[in-house]
Amino acid sequence: MAVIEVTDLTKDYGSVLGADSLSFTVEEGEVFGFLGPNGAGKTTTIRTLLGLLSPTSGTATVLGADVRDEAALLEAKRRIGYLPAHLGFDEDVTGKRVLDYHASVKGDGRRDELLEIFTPPVERPIREYSTGNERMLGIVQAFMHDPDLVIMDEPTSGLDPLKQEAFNEFIREERERGTTVFFSSHVLSEVRRICDRVGILREGRLVGLEDVETLLDQGGKRVRVQTADGTSTGLATLDGVINVSTFADGVQFIYTGDYNMLLRELASHDVREVEISEPPLEDVFMHYYGTDEPEPSGQEVKSNV
Repeated sequence: MAVIEVTDLTKDYGSVLGADSLSFTVEEGEVFGFLGPNGAGKTTTIRTLLGLLSPTSGTATVLGADVRDEAALLEAKRRIGYLPAHLGFDEDVTGKRVLDYHASVKGDGRRDELLEIFTPPVERPIREYSTGNERMLGIVQAFMHDPDLVIMDEPTSGLDPLKQEAFNEFIREERERGTTVFFSSHVLSEVRRICDRVGILREGRLVGLEDVETLLDQGGKRVRVQTADGTSTGLATLDGVINVSTFADGVQFIYTGDYNMLLRELASHDVREVEISEPPLEDVFMHYYGTDEPEPSGQEVKSNV
C-alpha cells in the first residue's frame, strides 16, 4: 500500500517553481530519502504533503487523505510524526513542557524509551539547548506517539557523530517495526546507511527515483591525492575520472571507474596522502543530471522553497 502518493504536484511561487509536476510513491514500511541540494524544493514538497502549503496544481495523498481535504488530512495527522528543519520551540519553556504539550495533543506512549536513546536535558529551558539537544528533543516529539508515518526535514542537522549513528540505528529498527519514514537530506553518507529508495530533486523537478545502491554506483567516490614528487598526471587521465582540480603537489577528482585500476595507478606513485570519500550530492547532480551549477547553499530558506 502506498503511504504517500504524489501525482503531478506543482507549487508555483510566481518567480520560481518550488515543486514542478512531481509524481512518486512511498510504500508502507519503507525508508525513503528525498534528496537534493539546498533550494531544490525539498521543504516545499514536505510542507505541501502536510497541508501547510496548498498545491498550485496536482495533488498528493498521505495515509489515504488528500492533502487538499483539510478534514481528512487533520485526521491522518494523528498517525503522522513531523520533524521540521527549523523547530521553532518556545525558548522560555523547558523540554519537558514541550513534550507535555505534544503529549496532550497526540499521546506519548514511547516518550521514556526515546529519551533513553536521545538525551535532551528536558528539565532545562530551550534557550540553554545546543543545536544538537534541540534536534534530539524534536526527534522525541516526532516519534513518541508511535506514528505510522514520520516525515522529517534534515533530521540529523546539528547532531554529533555518536547521536547520528544512534539515529541511524533507531531508524533501521523502526523500519523493522513497519514504520514508514520519509525524510529530506543532502548528505549521501546518511542516506546510504538507512534508506531503501531515494527520490532526487533538482530545481523542483524529480530527476531520479532509484534504490540506494544504484545512486551510489552513479555517484562514484571523491579522491584527493597528494604525492611526494607532485606528479599525478596519470591519475587524472584514468577512465572514469571527472571534475578534476589540482592543488599543491596533488589532484582531486570524482572517480566512477574500476577501483582496482585506481589502486594500481596509486601504487605507481609516491603517495604522501590519499583520501577517498563520498562525493557531495551537488557533484552527483552536476555529472548525472545536468551541468548547470546548483543553487547556492541557503537559497531554499531565502526563497521559501
